[in-house]
Amino acid sequence: MRLWLGPHSFFLSRRSQLLTLAARHALPTIFPFRDFTEAGGMMSYGSGFDDFRQVGIYTGRILKGEKPAELPVMQASKFDFIINLQTAKALGIDIPPTLLALADEVIE
Repeated sequence: MRLWLGPHSFFLSRRSQLLTLAARHALPTIFPFRDFTEAGGMMSYGSGFDDFRQVGIYTGRILKGEKPAELPVMQASKFDFIINLQTAKALGIDIPPTLLALADEVIE
């Protein structure tokens, strides 16, 4: 069994609670934001908060009168893959060297 959480404010506001429960029940976890991995989650893969700022820019453009259908489609430009090796070892999980090589960052 493993736990994957999506990018929702409900989960963000309960980060420490979720990480505590995952550790207590020895659940490998993957999150959309690096903050979770830095705080003890096993992995994260996502675009980060910088790309979410585009939502505010889009909203401003719409409020100023631009038509949503005429706005360009925006897509994240970079995704970060981060592995917390300490958490993986605590769970008894060996991360293959090939996966470690693919990571943008490894927390040891």
